[in-house]
Amino acid sequence: MTSSDTSAHTAVLPPRTHSLNDVRDIIPASCYQRSTGRAVLALIQAWVLYAIPMVGLALTNTWWALLVWWALAGLAVSGLFVLGHDASHGALLDSRKANRVVAQVCMVPSFHVEAAWDLGHNRIHHGYTTRQGFDFVWHPATVQEYAAMGRFARLRHRVEWSRLGSGAYFLRTVWWQKMWRFNAPGKRHDAIVRDKLVLSAVLLLAFGGAATFGALTDGVFGAFWVPFKMLVVPFLLFVQVIGWTVYVHHVAPDIRWWPRKEWSQFKGQMESTTILRVPAVVNRLFFHNIFVHVPHHVDARIPFHQLPAAATAIAEAYPQTVRSGKLSLREYVRDAKACKLYDFDAGTWLPYPR
Repeated sequence: MTSSDTSAHTAVLPPRTHSLNDVRDIIPASCYQRSTGRAVLALIQAWVLYAIPMVGLALTNTWWALLVWWALAGLAVSGLFVLGHDASHGALLDSRKANRVVAQVCMVPSFHVEAAWDLGHNRIHHGYTTRQGFDFVWHPATVQEYAAMGRFARLRHRVEWSRLGSGAYFLRTVWWQKMWRFNAPGKRHDAIVRDKLVLSAVLLLAFGGAATFGALTDGVFGAFWVPFKMLVVPFLLFVQVIGWTVYVHHVAPDIRWWPRKEWSQFKGQMESTTILRVPAVVNRLFFHNIFVHVPHHVDARIPFHQLPAAATAIAEAYPQTVRSGKLSLREYVRDAKACKLYDFDAGTWLPYPR
């Protein structure tokens, strides 16, 4: 799925060394220009798109309407999270403090602890993308590791690496194990604990308010049902969307994971992620160019609205390296069937042993 649109440039460009700094050097300076206006408009849009299904969910229990509002709410939580993710990288606004506040607020509907996310995602996942033993996000198991698993662990692996299992994987591995359960030692410990306490207090108020509203409108049943339909279901749908999004960025038969000695920043950021084209309306409303993933990994400081321009510059300079294509459900189903275990020595994905 390597881009062929820019292959004509190969002959006229000088050979390049495999250094991530070389890639960053070809990105135009304009791609680093943030726009407060674009950021504010995106944030207003995201919160409006979240508020609308929240009101709809509060006012109806009709089954078909719930399905519509749940789908929109799950996407809206994802949209807020993507903007919070950009702010956590320091890419959304010029002010470091403003970015952190925006990241914390936008991650509330997705129940994410920003300080813990900053460590796990910004530092570890981006710092060691697809490096064996370091990048924990969709880290594949080897045949030997799978053989050593107990019966329950094998079953869990088969569920989480199935076509519908991305949400279960993200929920357990990323959200629970690497964020809520994890308290980093050293200087990051206090910030993570503080963010957990603040977020827990906010979520307690949100659940309490929803339960109170439900009790006033529908008694004891409403006290449980309203928080579930307004907060829990959208969160679970978000987990499915984001888990799948991260999966398609870093797992495919032609995406390599690297042994420690062979890994480099260039290989991890350039050769082990991708650029995927998604429907323009969906991208504009909810995903904010997150599927333009190669330039984001090359330099996370690039704001979301500059990622396409940065991607063009990178693809022109490295047409044989950048993977790009249209997001395809058929290809995802194929990839999920093929990519179960990994041989780090051969650099190949493997199915489950029979």
